[in-house]
Amino acid sequence: MRTYSLTLDVNGEIYTLMVSPADTLLYTLRSYMGLKGAKPGCLNGDCGACTINIDGWPMKSCLMLAVEAEGKKVTTIEGLHGTAIQQAFIDHFAFQCGYCTPGFIMNCHSLIEQHPDASDEKIKEWLESNICRCTSYAEIERAVKSVLGRNE
Repeated sequence: MRTYSLTLDVNGEIYTLMVSPADTLLYTLRSYMGLKGAKPGCLNGDCGACTINIDGWPMKSCLMLAVEAEGKKVTTIEGLHGTAIQQAFIDHFAFQCGYCTPGFIMNCHSLIEQHPDASDEKIKEWLESNICRCTSYAEIERAVKSVLGRNE
């Protein structure tokens, strides 16, 4: 099998590794780098459990080839440290089993960064890209709104 030398900026660290041109970013993060926060769920972009940030925007890592991430800034849940949204998820009980939580946190982190004045409609629109089967989205919405300074 052919391999490709790839250099990635992940969580502020530079990684150089050999990957197959067909390796997804999710597979690369988990298998080659040991970063297990992005979770395999549906593996077709529907559930959002594998959501990471690419240059500040949410991306489902199961849909992106690792080679497409070269030259971009990749942030995983392991790269977030003490962010307001992480604490808000704890404060507002915005998770239960936790499987989808890293993907939701990454998506919400991007939402807050990209839309600091997000309307209720914008928040709902962004949350539609991730699926949680354990809890309602009300707690997650409250967590986002609390970071945006809209305690309701």
